This record gives sequence, C-alpha cells and structure tokens, in this order.
Amino acid sequence: MRERVDERMPTDEDIAFYKERGYWISPKIIDDERLEKLKHHMDQVYAGQFETGKAPWTYWQGEPGMRQTNNSYWADYTLSALAQDPVIGQIAAQLMGTNTVRIWHDQLLYKPGGANSSAMANVGWHQDYAYWQCAAEPTLITAWIAFDDVNLDNGCMQVIPGSHQSGLFNVNNFFEQDLEKQRRELNLPDDVPFAPVPLIMKAGQVSFHHALALHGSGANSTDNPRRSLTVHLMAGETKYKAGTSSDDHMNVGLMKPKDGDVFAGEWFPVTYEE
Repeated sequence: MRERVDERMPTDEDIAFYKERGYWISPKIIDDERLEKLKHHMDQVYAGQFETGKAPWTYWQGEPGMRQTNNSYWADYTLSALAQDPVIGQIAAQLMGTNTVRIWHDQLLYKPGGANSSAMANVGWHQDYAYWQCAAEPTLITAWIAFDDVNLDNGCMQVIPGSHQSGLFNVNNFFEQDLEKQRRELNLPDDVPFAPVPLIMKAGQVSFHHALALHGSGANSTDNPRRSLTVHLMAGETKYKAGTSSDDHMNVGLMKPKDGDVFAGEWFPVTYEE
C-alpha cells in the first residue's frame, strides 16, 4: 500500500472510491484567511475590476440568478493561483492516474440566496463531458472548491454514484431549472439508480468528480450566497477530436488544433507534473 505522506492527498482506498463512484471530497485544503481573500477577489471580478488587465472569457454582467464566469483566472492573480494550485493538481493527478495535469478551464460560480434563490439558481443534471466532446477521451476531472459551507439548504452539488461508468446520457442541460421534469426524462441503465448523493462540505474543502459523472444542484434557500471556483482539469495527454458537437468550444477556438493534437501550450497551464 502506498504510504500517505501528505494528509491532503487521497489514500489508495480514496482512489478506489473515486474510480467506483466517480467523485471524492478532500479534507480542508484552503484556509480561512485565504478564503476571505478569494471572496474579495471574486467580488472584484464581478465589479469588472480585472487586475491582470484581461477580462475572463465570459463573465457575469448584472443579470439575476446563477452567475457563471468562464476563465476567471485570466483576470485575477488570486483566483489564478487557486486555479493553478499544485496541491489540487496533484490530487487530480492521483485520482486520474496521470503524471501531468493541465487546466482545461475554470468557472467562477455564485448561487444567490434569499429573494433571488429561485431565479435561475438550479443547476440541471448534466455531465461535463457532454460539453467537452472535442476531447478525444473523457480524461478530465472537475475540482469544485467551496468558498462557503455547503449543504442541501444552499444548493450543494449532488452526484449520481457510478454514473461515470455508463457513457453519455440523453439529457445534459446545465441551465435546466425543472429538475423533476429532467429526472423523468433520464434514461439511466438499471445498474445506475437515480440516488443522488449530496456533497456536503465545509468551506475550503474540494470535491472532485469525473467528467462523465452525472451531477446537478437545487436552489439556495438561505439568505447568503453560495460561492465557489470550479477548476476543470485534464490529463496531460488529452487530445483534440475534430468534428464533434463541441467543435465550437472556446478551447478549440483558442488553440485551433488539428485532429489528434494534444491540448497544450499557453492556454492550458500545467498545474502538476510528476
């Protein structure tokens, strides 16, 4: 058995759990002082204050409901340091079984509470890889970093265990608000029951899920926002597959790869290399 020299790293049993169920939650990695700084910098990005001088790929500009900002790490040094955190990168490498991890892209997420909790605040059942089929294989993992304590009351993520082993499903819609209607339309195989597991976490913990893991979340019924940074990571050998439904993905447009090219270079920073 591999010796555990860092309490933040997954054990062999944790890695086996991830392979079987498609997700894993880390111990607390981000301390409270850093979390307060991250929330401040999140607010700066929402205010259009981009300290790098470069805007994110897409960003929230005042509409109500769920805020989703893509590639926020372009705009802010503090968020960039978190997206490229080597501890998170090393955990991802161990869970995926790879020697090199790169950023695919990030998403700064803000789920409002109180009066706005029902305004586009659900996240529909989806698999991340449904949007990333321009990657030849689902050699990607998502690290969801909680800036606040999360539970069912404020719309924590919920995952269908084992769903990552059954390929792509027929329903994938991040922005779907009628979760019950969507659930009825899911055509899950018999060996993957619809039994959502809520990922209840303390601020500073990180959940990891496979690119094919089916997941979603409900509304935030509390008076406080639910804040997080999602860092989508990929194995270093991830290659481009031309001609898929995801050929309009921003990463294809940024790199302009040829079929079979490895996603690498300035748009895909290395966060961990063994």
